[in-house]
Amino acid sequence: MVSHSELRKLFCSADAVCFDVDSTVIREEGIDELAKFCGVEDAVSEMTRRAMGGAVPFKAALTERLALIQPSREQVQRLIAEHPPHLTPGIRELVSRLQERNVQVFLISGGFRSIVEHVASKLNIPSTNVFANRLKFYFNGEYAGFDEMQPTAESGGKGKVIKLLKDKFQFKKIVMIGDGATDMEACPPADVFIGFGGNVIRQQVKDNAEWYITDFVELLGELEE
Repeated sequence: MVSHSELRKLFCSADAVCFDVDSTVIREEGIDELAKFCGVEDAVSEMTRRAMGGAVPFKAALTERLALIQPSREQVQRLIAEHPPHLTPGIRELVSRLQERNVQVFLISGGFRSIVEHVASKLNIPSTNVFANRLKFYFNGEYAGFDEMQPTAESGGKGKVIKLLKDKFQFKKIVMIGDGATDMEACPPADVFIGFGGNVIRQQVKDNAEWYITDFVELLGELEE
């Protein structure tokens, strides 16, 4: 068990910080918002809860939910334009502070790249630092599935992305921050996991994370000391 002061030191000396997106960087769950927009909210919310609890393999849950939503390209674009995701309070300042310290910031999400890239642009995170699932559409814009080759389409995908980042960039210390079980499972290979409960508290994460926060101000405070 690592002491809290050691965890704080690791966070302050990290050369890369990876954030989950849904219910962490943004207040919403992207897939639930898409389901609501497409009129199938209740059924999909229940599936999301089961997937978050680890009851269903991630890819199976994603396939099942998307088969129900069947989002067209136009619907995804309209969702972003008409109901853009809301940034979690404090995230803009935290990302900005990390970037000032020359820390690489990545977004790793089981959500959809088109939505996550929109979020990244609001935080001045380059799209090359975004790892998320790609929706596929037929030439007429109708839903055609998702790219199953993306690491984020699999259970354990976030850990695979972090390993890839370590191999590619030789990062010494990577911190993963997120609200869900899939974020916690990414440590290791991440060196530190910080559970985030500012939008939704997932009991399994709260009980098992060595460091659990409900406000990004706490991390900003660590960087200011």
